[in-house]
Amino acid sequence: MNDALIANLRAQCGGPRDGALLRFSLGNALLAAGDAASAAAELKQAVVFDPAYSAAWKLLGKACLALEDKPGAAEAWRQGIAVAQARGDKQAEKEMTVFLRRLG
Repeated sequence: MNDALIANLRAQCGGPRDGALLRFSLGNALLAAGDAASAAAELKQAVVFDPAYSAAWKLLGKACLALEDKPGAAEAWRQGIAVAQARGDKQAEKEMTVFLRRLG
């Protein structure tokens, strides 16, 4: 089912529904399928569409970590924390702060 979901989401990229939510959903599905590299690419696109999308920053950090890109993960979480603070998203801020602390 995940393959069908990924194919469906990919088919929508570049169309009228393309945006941060679509790219976030695709990145999430790809990460769940074990394709961290493609997930990271889609999540980077999500934050281009909406730089204030804290959930996309959080998941981008996880995708970078899955790729053993600790500096990339740290930077994504730092960006995400700043966005979460600006938006008052305390839960996302707290989660990414914990992830960043655990990173080292």
